[in-house]
Amino acid sequence: MSTETSESAALPPTRPSSTPSRRTFIATTSAAGGVIAAGGLVAAPSALAVEEAVAAETPVPSSRVSLTVNGRRHTVTVDNRTSLLDLLREHLGLTGSKKGCNAGACGACTVLVDGRRVNSCLTLAVRLDGADVTTVEGLAKGDQLHPLQQAFIDQDAFQCGYCTPGQIVSGVGCVQEGHTGSAEEIREWMSGNICRCGCYVKIVRAVEQASGRK
Repeated sequence: MSTETSESAALPPTRPSSTPSRRTFIATTSAAGGVIAAGGLVAAPSALAVEEAVAAETPVPSSRVSLTVNGRRHTVTVDNRTSLLDLLREHLGLTGSKKGCNAGACGACTVLVDGRRVNSCLTLAVRLDGADVTTVEGLAKGDQLHPLQQAFIDQDAFQCGYCTPGQIVSGVGCVQEGHTGSAEEIREWMSGNICRCGCYVKIVRAVEQASGRK
């Protein structure tokens, strides 16, 4: 009679191990991470709300500015971040100067400050205390159009008209500066004003007419 025991009979019955398997560990860790991440997402709006509330309670820096616009003196209190363009359009109701790119690249907002051409969208209003500003509304004298305004009509130098106020004011500055010796010179000194309709040839002719060259 054999006395050998089989291997299966010799080993005690196996029990479930208390140590988690690799698969179980990864699954548990991922689930916990998801809960933490979800908790973070829930908490974020609360922190943002606190920041917004603090910002709302912080007073906005403002200044009192006095300047002359088209011959009239105006004194206003504005946010220090207000551009001259927004001051003209939103505070004084002078909407002739257009907001095109709002980055100083198109010239639609061109006005004259102390006789000098500037992009009003890039000019802070608080820096112009005591300045003399001329917009397209201030060029005509009553019912009599400025010579360049009349030249734009005579030369049909506009289509959609959006850039026209800036083109005319810039053209007035170009004439006053004496940069009208030739069509090429006019193009160079008017190059900061973009016309998306492509009326450049007629715009140059209008500036030539207003300057007496044509």
